[in-house]
This record gives sequence, C-alpha cells and structure tokens, in this order.
Amino acid sequence: MRVLYVNHTAEISGGERSLLSLLGALPDSVEPLVAAPAGQLQEAVKALGIPVTSITGTAGSLRLHPLHTPRALAEMAVAALQVRRASRRSRAAVVHANSIRAGIVLALARPRGAATIVHVRDCLPPGRLTSATMRLIAARTTLIVANSRYTARSVEAAAPGAQVDVIHNPVDLERWDPERLDRDAARARLGEAGTRDLLLGVVAQLTPWKGQDTAIEALRLLCEEGRDAHLLLIGSAKFVARATRFDNERYLAHLRELVAQAGLEQRVSWLGEREDVPELMRALDVLLLPSWEEPFGRALIEAMALGVPVIATNVGGPPEILSDGQEGYLLAPREPGPWAQAIGKLADEPDRAAAMGEAGRRRVQAHFTLGGHVAAVLSLYEPALAAENLVSGP
Repeated sequence: MRVLYVNHTAEISGGERSLLSLLGALPDSVEPLVAAPAGQLQEAVKALGIPVTSITGTAGSLRLHPLHTPRALAEMAVAALQVRRASRRSRAAVVHANSIRAGIVLALARPRGAATIVHVRDCLPPGRLTSATMRLIAARTTLIVANSRYTARSVEAAAPGAQVDVIHNPVDLERWDPERLDRDAARARLGEAGTRDLLLGVVAQLTPWKGQDTAIEALRLLCEEGRDAHLLLIGSAKFVARATRFDNERYLAHLRELVAQAGLEQRVSWLGEREDVPELMRALDVLLLPSWEEPFGRALIEAMALGVPVIATNVGGPPEILSDGQEGYLLAPREPGPWAQAIGKLADEPDRAAAMGEAGRRRVQAHFTLGGHVAAVLSLYEPALAAENLVSGP
C-alpha cells in the first residue's frame, strides 16, 4: 500500500516526532512518501530512507488577520496543488495529513483515487474560523483521527457530527529505557546543575501556552523555602514568524526577565533544542508539564518510560495518560504555589517518587507502545479505502 504523508512545516515539534516514529516503524507492506517543505523534517525523513517531495509550507495562524490570513490561504492553496500532483504521481492509496493545516491542504487538494485521513494534534481556540476549518476537513476528507479524547471533543465541538477516531501518541520503549541510560553519568554531564538536590525539567517549545513561566515561579518558591533546586528548560522558541499565534520571541524575553528578577540565573539552564533528550530526562527528579492546555503530552510518556515522576496540567490529554497520585500529579495550570508544593512533596518522599516512576513505566508499557500505535494507525487505512469504494494497491 502506498501512503503519502503530508506535513505543513519543516520544523520538528511533537507532531513531527510522532510522525517520524510512525515512519520508522512501518512494515514492509507500506510504501511511504512524505510531502513537506524543504528543511529539518525532510532531512530527518531522508535519514530514514524514505522518499520526500517538497511542498509550500505555511506558518499562518488559524485566526483571522487582514494580512496573514490571505497569505496563509494562498500558501495552502499552492500546497494543495502540489499534494494533488504528488498523490497522482505516486499512485497513493491513502493520503495522511499530519496536522490541522496539512488537513486544510488535503481538503483543498481532494486527490482522486485515494482515501484521505487527517491527524488532528492541536485544539484550536473556539471561533468562526475554527468551526469553518473543522467543518471543511470533516466534509472533504475520509476520516479524522485525534491524538487524545480531549482533542477529539474539540473537533466534534467545532464540527458537530464529525466522526473522530482516537489514537494516542507512542513512545519507543527501547530508546526511552532507563536501563540503557546511566543516571549518574547523565547528571555529571550537566555540571553544577547535576549536583543539585532537586533537578526539575520542562521539555517543550518556548511558547506561552506551554507554561514555562509557571515552572520558573514554582522554582522561585522552592528556593525561597531553602531547597537546593534547579530547572532545565529544554526547547526553543522555534515558531517565530509574524503570522504565528503567539509572539514567542517576546515570551522568551519575558521568561529571561522572570529569572533575572528572581535572582535565579544560576538555577535555570537554557538548553535549547537537543538530540540527547532521553539522557537529559534520565537525570531529572521530576518532569513538569505546566501547559495551559495540552492536547496530548508527549514529554509525559517519554519521562514515564524512563521511570521519572511527572507533574502535569489537568487540562487536556494528560488525565488520559496518568492517574493523579499514581504515576504523578495532575494540577491546575498557572498556579505555581500548588506546583511547588507537589514538587516539595515528591522531594520529601523519595519512596513515593520512586513508586510513581515505576508505575509510570508500567503504564507506558501497557498503553503507549510504538508497535501498538503503528497497528492502530494502519487499522484505519482499509476502512478508509472501503469508505471511498477503493482497494489498496501495490
């Protein structure tokens, strides 16, 4: 079966990492091709030995703007023509869009002779444009799949009547294996930060909704209590085009100001984009996910796979990943006081923290394996073909 995977950006974030995991684990019965803008994602796909074709990308936010919205629509219209041609040339049986924007491209393209699937990984803010977008995708593609039940409900709210399947993101248990990584060595590589009694981390792009400011404020409270704590901020403000929803460069400046005002310059490490994230996570005492809203929470399952206790927002997908008090804690976002208290509790009760880490590893092994994810995705392709009265080709 030939499958064309479509992505709207060359940048690699959580959704792209999930796509790369899927591509790297596909069986020989699937012949993949990836359509994406030239750049980082294309290079990662090529490294897997998978052919790529270039399309026009877009950084446009799905909110109305007199300049950015027309430009984004023009970019997606061009990309739609390119996807249609790529589907025809490759004789793809299935075209699988990896984001909402890629889903718009696919809905505009409407490739003939192929089933179409849109993978929704984000929750758009309510509004007329959101509703119009999801109605378009629901009406002009074969199937919609969401990365969590929370994301699925957001799709259904915007496009009543839409049928949405849910497939959670996976984690590669071999790569994220605590037995493979030496915790002491991982901490030693961090220098002074690795010598602290309490090492915290946030692994996410630097953008307001990811809530790094809450983590910094919680760190300040912990240090005021006299705790020897340190925070690793792993990630960058990668989406900085003027058309993006948030001013991420301004947010980064705000975070640095918070750190300076609190006198935490020696307590916060800005690590940027890293390829050694498993090693960095292995060094942590607690992984934090303080997002305002989290469609899924890929960093959670990665930390849990490593046996690291987690504290996560209770808004979005995390309640589908862990049970409060068992594999970690679920807390309201933007309230640093309770976050500091929960971190302190784990620091004061190491046996509880260790038990949560072990429970997290078991939870991931049972529910978030890469093999299970691949099987679930592939199980959608034949029904999608049947819905379009098609059969899978060679």
